Amino acid sequence: MRGPVRWVLWDVKDTLLKVRRSVGEQYCSEAERAGLKLPAAQLETAFRQAYRQQSRLFPNYGRAQGMNSQVWWTGLVRDTFAQCAVDDLALLDRLANNLYHNFCGPENWEVFPDSNSTLKFCTALGLKQGVVSNFDKRLEGILRGCGLLTHFSFLLTSEEAGVAKPDPAIFTQALVRCGVPASSVVHVGDHYVNDYLTSRSLGIRGYLLDRQVCQGHLDVPPQHRLHSLDELPARLKQDAD
Repeated sequence: MRGPVRWVLWDVKDTLLKVRRSVGEQYCSEAERAGLKLPAAQLETAFRQAYRQQSRLFPNYGRAQGMNSQVWWTGLVRDTFAQCAVDDLALLDRLANNLYHNFCGPENWEVFPDSNSTLKFCTALGLKQGVVSNFDKRLEGILRGCGLLTHFSFLLTSEEAGVAKPDPAIFTQALVRCGVPASSVVHVGDHYVNDYLTSRSLGIRGYLLDRQVCQGHLDVPPQHRLHSLDELPARLKQDAD
């Protein structure tokens, strides 16, 4: 028999908040400030290609190769613009540095309308909350700037943990911080494998957030699926009964 829920763990990107504009649009704006005219669509394509390559060569911000996230992102941005025929090394460095810091605060992030109210409700229920996210060290500043940081007892990023979802080891680290059995922990995220399957494989009560109502992954029962975070409080109350 399962015990009562004590903790709620959260994914962040595309669960609690999202980028305000597409990467291509934001890179295009930074390029314009530097006097460059590059189409947003071209930058978006270049970014996606550079991101795939960087993630393959140096997974999880290159932790295993002795890198940190700023070095990792700097290389990614340089590669993105280099694909668009920008070859001035000093300019590439300036673009990379500016874009890295542009994403440090809340300006380029948008909180979903249902995030704050749901986090407050969980606190009102007496639940502790934490974050388990494939993210870098900028996350604390972003959540502080977005007004969400005070809801959480801890943040565990993949950069800090040294492992990234879907490696279950990041959830194992989170459970140690929670100090309760996995069956007393809920996890909410938007990724079928990273969030739902991996958390459930450890006995955590995983919920899959499906904001677009895609209705994919038919193995996810309706009671494990959320179309809005507003639905979570009722599920938590049911779990408590």
